[in-house]
Formats: sequence, C-alpha cells, structure tokens
Amino acid sequence: MDNIVAGEDKFLKKCGKNGNIYISTEQINILKKYNIDVNNYNNLNELIYDIETILNEYDYDDLDWISSSLSELNYYNNVNK
Repeated sequence: MDNIVAGEDKFLKKCGKNGNIYISTEQINILKKYNIDVNNYNNLNELIYDIETILNEYDYDDLDWISSSLSELNYYNNVNK
C-alpha cells in the first residue's frame, strides 16, 4: 500500500510518471472518462494544463471540479509562501 496516502475523508493515490501526483480514485475515474491517463504526466501542472485546454473548448462540470481541486492542492503544496 505504498501508493496510498491518507487524505481528509478520501484516499489519495500516488500517480504520474514520477509518482509525484496525488489524486483520488474518484478523480482518476472521471479523467479516464475523458481519456486522460494521469500516469502520462510528469507533474500536476502538466495535468492541470491539459484539463484546462479541454475546458477551454467544452464545459464539463466534473472536469472543472477536478481542475479546481488539483489547482488548490498544487497551490498549497508547491507555492512558496
């Protein structure tokens, strides 16, 4: 179970090419619906960029939720304060 990290009420799974993207199973399943494989990305910024590219053309509420969630997670974990 090395690839599972406890979240608040969810479990986050380590994904990505380098294992440095933390994302819930629910989010992974939604991304799969849009043919987005988290394991093809080196970091969260790349993943968010691709999600936003799709959202620029289409209005998908579930993808928008993921983008917002991942952007918030990215901000709190990777921005120097």
